Amino acid sequence: MISYASTSPAIAALKDLDLRLRTWLCEKALPLWLQAGFDAQTGRFAETLSIDTAQAPESGIVRARVAPRQIYSLIEGAQIGYKGAVREQAHKGLCFYLDNFRDENRLAVNAVSWDGLTRDTTFDLYNQAFLIFALAHGRHAIPHRHADLLASADRTLLELSNKFAHPGGGFHEANPPQAPLRSNPHMHMLEACLAMEDAGGGMRWKDLADQIVTLALTRFIDPATGALHEFFALDWSLPQDASIQAVEPGHQFEWAWLLLNWAKRRGKTADVLPVATKLASLAEAYGVDPSRDAAIMQLHGDLTPCDKVARLWVQTEWLKAGIALADVQTGDKRDAAIASALRAGKALETYFDVPVQGLWRDKWLADGSFVEEPAPASSLYHIVCAISCLTSFVRKL
Repeated sequence: MISYASTSPAIAALKDLDLRLRTWLCEKALPLWLQAGFDAQTGRFAETLSIDTAQAPESGIVRARVAPRQIYSLIEGAQIGYKGAVREQAHKGLCFYLDNFRDENRLAVNAVSWDGLTRDTTFDLYNQAFLIFALAHGRHAIPHRHADLLASADRTLLELSNKFAHPGGGFHEANPPQAPLRSNPHMHMLEACLAMEDAGGGMRWKDLADQIVTLALTRFIDPATGALHEFFALDWSLPQDASIQAVEPGHQFEWAWLLLNWAKRRGKTADVLPVATKLASLAEAYGVDPSRDAAIMQLHGDLTPCDKVARLWVQTEWLKAGIALADVQTGDKRDAAIASALRAGKALETYFDVPVQGLWRDKWLADGSFVEEPAPASSLYHIVCAISCLTSFVRKL
């Protein structure tokens, strides 16, 4: 284990949090999921693992988002200390995913049954974002196919643009178009575009990233409150029906992190920082339940609580936003961002108190109890990304 010299109580606490989380990830979580949650014969990732026995299901479905997230988790986990056979497993997992989770147009399907005999071919823009995300990160698993993976991502984007491009920016989610439009798939498409930039993709990915950021700044964010909404009419306006307006604290945090990531690449941090700060501060002020000190799932459009369940992934996005803000600020604002990140880290670790180390709870109810259910594989991506952001920041201190 790595030891750090502390410079202040808050920095020392942040370094301790980083060490605990990395140790848990590299020594418990990743080894467990790659033994119990990965079929080495086929390359198939499990949808869940039993919270008590770490057993994978033998029936049911596997969602299309699972494999891209697990492939990323393997590759990024190796960057922050995991010593397992990452390339071999990510390679096999990616090949299985590309062979089984795409339709005749090379777009991602929604889910595949555990036995591989049936497929849910429903189109979801969210899944296309993670297909592109997988192709971007796949270069680490299959370096000799780097050019092929980039070309495949280009073909996916061409298909999306031909069938689903929105004249006001971004994408429709049905052909012919249907309301509501959603910001969430565009958030993950932005994430995929930035990954494609890192992978050496062409200018089309930079252009699309910029287009999505413009949408976020001009359409997704309500100028009256500064909060980013989830659902929109076909012209990207907020729906008139207040009952379908929704603000998710986790997405406020996640967009804050992503916007700052984009801004640093474009030299626009000073322009974006006030927006990101507002998103994170709103989420913390209105979306963190004081009794649990955990961020909840959803607010109404007027920022009053709607869904008080505190999901694990929301805490990871809170942590990422705190770290991203600390990374670009100084003085009292930096201290406040670090304090926020520490609160998020404390909340996150609560989910890891389970019978089998390396698994997690997912849903923390308002009464203080957790839903008894298997650990979802898809959460690992959120956890790994949060730890990666924390580790990167700590290593610069």
